[in-house]
Amino acid sequence: MAGRDFYEALGVSREASQDEIQRAYRKLARKYHPDMNSDPGAEERFREISEAYQVLSDPELRRRYDAFGPDFRQVPEGIDPETWRARSGSRSRARSGPVGDQVWVSTGPGFGSGFDTGFDTGFGSPFGFGGVEDLFGGMFGQGTGRAGRQPVRGADQEAELELTVEDAYRGGQRSLTLSGPDGPRTLQVNIPRGVTDGQRIRLARQGGRGVGNAAPGDLFLVVRLAPHERYRVEGRDLLVDLPLAPWEAALGTTVAVDTPGGQAKVKVPPGTSSGRRLRLRGQGLPDPRGTAGDLYAEARIVVPAQLTDAERRLFAELAAASAFDPRTTTSARSR
Repeated sequence: MAGRDFYEALGVSREASQDEIQRAYRKLARKYHPDMNSDPGAEERFREISEAYQVLSDPELRRRYDAFGPDFRQVPEGIDPETWRARSGSRSRARSGPVGDQVWVSTGPGFGSGFDTGFDTGFGSPFGFGGVEDLFGGMFGQGTGRAGRQPVRGADQEAELELTVEDAYRGGQRSLTLSGPDGPRTLQVNIPRGVTDGQRIRLARQGGRGVGNAAPGDLFLVVRLAPHERYRVEGRDLLVDLPLAPWEAALGTTVAVDTPGGQAKVKVPPGTSSGRRLRLRGQGLPDPRGTAGDLYAEARIVVPAQLTDAERRLFAELAAASAFDPRTTTSARSR
């Protein structure tokens, strides 16, 4: 129920009595129970209203939901609602530092994607009932006597994990300290080799705590590659600047280039202009499931800031001997 209000899900007001909540649930449960409704969206809708009813039919869970909203599962006992809202507002967006630094766990709205068909309300079936008989028979005729506090899987959580390009290239195990409502905790995280910006790393059962001994949710680390002084990242491809002297660009040469995997050689063809990209195949970020990215060395022609007398004389001779005009359309074409 990512962001869906429980009262809205059942179609009742926030002042609704327990009887009104129960009647609304019965009506919707009859309509959307998967044994009675074959529509593809019925199962998801049934899970939605079952979760809403499970929380709102329990006075204590309802009180916490009214006080803390979607965060109610993560809030420790004894926390004042105003204090919690102030704390939550200061970290409404997950953030992190380099591997090993603290990461603030996001506890934003919603219950994540972990609310599965195993939702257990104590009635013996994956959908919280013993069958259609329970739905239309004694359950509704005799009240819910068995409702009480039921297990609810913990919320999935999300945090950003900032890595350097070198970290992403090599991968490996890292120690990660997370700070949340229950204090800091340290986890061992396996960083896949070649992980890319925006990729999510799932840590099973490391999310929000469950209710009633239910399983915790999952923690998803969203990879963010930090800006790098040398490399620019385009998917799995890496770009680096390749400074060249005017004569190297004009005559051609072979230049050493640093890559995350070590030093490599790039051949500069004669007549290379600034902006030309020279590809080193497979020298970008690796892909365990396919082809590695490439590294592109982008030519940047650099002239001496101060010329010696000999350099000045030679450049003057070149200017006098050459008919090349870089400002004409035909001469200035990128090579």
